[in-house]
Amino acid sequence: MNPAPHPRPAPGRRGLLGGLLAGAALAAVPALAAPARAGARPAPATAGPRATRPLLLGTYTSEAGGGTGIGTAAYDTGTGAITSGPVITGVENPSYLAPHPSGGTVYAVAEQGAGAVTAVAIGPDGTYEVLGTRPTGGSGPTHLSVHPSGRWLLSANYTSGSVAVHPIAEDGSLGERTDLVTHSSPPPGPGQGGPHAHQIVTSPDGGHVLAVDLGTDTVYTYRLDASAGTLTEVSRAALAPGSGPRHLAFHPGGRFAYLACELDNTMVVCAYDPATGALTPGPAQSTGTGSGVSYPAQPVVTGDGAYVYLANRGHNSLTRYAVEGDGAVLRLLDTVPVGGDWPRQLALSPDSSLLFTANQRSSTVTVFGVGPDGSLTAAGTPFPAPVAVCVLPLP
Repeated sequence: MNPAPHPRPAPGRRGLLGGLLAGAALAAVPALAAPARAGARPAPATAGPRATRPLLLGTYTSEAGGGTGIGTAAYDTGTGAITSGPVITGVENPSYLAPHPSGGTVYAVAEQGAGAVTAVAIGPDGTYEVLGTRPTGGSGPTHLSVHPSGRWLLSANYTSGSVAVHPIAEDGSLGERTDLVTHSSPPPGPGQGGPHAHQIVTSPDGGHVLAVDLGTDTVYTYRLDASAGTLTEVSRAALAPGSGPRHLAFHPGGRFAYLACELDNTMVVCAYDPATGALTPGPAQSTGTGSGVSYPAQPVVTGDGAYVYLANRGHNSLTRYAVEGDGAVLRLLDTVPVGGDWPRQLALSPDSSLLFTANQRSSTVTVFGVGPDGSLTAAGTPFPAPVAVCVLPLP
């Protein structure tokens, strides 16, 4: 499969991975009926260092060898070992997942031509219920996040280059879309063919919404009207033409963000001004993966803000950076083999003691223990998960 210009398989190309992905363990796990509540979430945590916590897994349901919905599992907080659970069916192509701040609902994109977002309730008794699906107004949504207020769901349509807003009801269900903004300028970068919104997140101060567009090499900053659910652009940050910004992660101090650029194989430290929403990119930095394009995917930051990790899909590695200067500086430490193929997405456990990697082409999730010095130690054997494109550890 040719990864350029964007290495995420399109719906028509996903079948090429079928032979490689057949037989993944979760595909054989019994499925939950949907939308009725019909199955248990992984057992709640128990006291002591060997507690277990729930883990959700995103996949492509339309791809040969893919999953049948959102996979559920549990992980050991001490060892990182993962055990599989049932599958939440009735959710199409859930390639990215995001939790509600209350913990009562999880949202999934439907990454397909007619893009959509789905809400799934998580009951206090450990059961699930699919609450319904709403169209995003665009195609190929790849990312979503919940505004810190818990009242708005934000989603990014990659294929159509637009971002959408949906209201969230008290029960976690979604209302009709309140806004849709298409990135019509600046012109697409070299070979990009059009805008490609890849991520939408809220700044740590809660004052602005930032959308990363790989196609226009731009990060757009919006102000969200908390009453109407509409977006007003207030700033733009231009990245190098053809760099392909994909995902950013904020330092917990809230004044800096780390932006992965997938097409020129770089990481960029950006200063963020909470007063204006302006994001100011610094110079491009090495990912430590050598020459060629390794398609960096996503950075994550430890809870104490001391280390940043970056997934490199083409290099099948994790880059480690030490954070210095109160967040203003990244110092490259090394790269670590990921133990799988095509690490699409990373997630830290709530206490940052474990790092999970969703490896799309090997259909596995690998787990690393995170040391006090930021070191990564492989925890056990890779966990089979069909076309693993998102892993979400829950508190």
